[in-house]
Amino acid sequence: MTTPELQHSVEQFYYREARLLDGREYQQWLALVHPEISYSMPGRSNPMVDNRERGNEAMISVDRELESVDSDGLPFRDENYAVLWLRVDRSYKMNSWAENPPARTRRIIGNVEIIEENDDQLSVLSNFHLFYARPGMRDFFYAGQRRDVLLTAGDGYQILKREVVMDLADVNVPTLGLLL
Repeated sequence: MTTPELQHSVEQFYYREARLLDGREYQQWLALVHPEISYSMPGRSNPMVDNRERGNEAMISVDRELESVDSDGLPFRDENYAVLWLRVDRSYKMNSWAENPPARTRRIIGNVEIIEENDDQLSVLSNFHLFYARPGMRDFFYAGQRRDVLLTAGDGYQILKREVVMDLADVNVPTLGLLL
């Protein structure tokens, strides 16, 4: 049973994270990331429904669609701290043409649910909507779920694991290189 205080502190962590990312304060965001982070975004397939599983929730489970390093498919992203650090560092380089001018983003985080508390770790699900706009391009809207493991760090949290499950039927967005 989650206490209201714990729920509030986790939600405040996510709201701060969204503010830092939308404010392009990537170095401060990186301080919220544990050095042993696993950051992944599995691809999604569209498997046929297995009628042998009729009457069982596994028949239409989202997890059946995910393509990660552990499955037969390939993830869109499978990164560690070093890769995230390089991505953050690259944002401040003069030759960072991919984000010049920088995109305008707005993240809305909701449906924050603490699934499990285990010693100093929390398993947390949250949903997100992300608005993405760049001059000269049409605007895009991203949606999905984040499956996180947060590590209690002092009076706050660090992201130890993040799996981003995108709600895309077809990849028709300009980038999946966003920090979600």
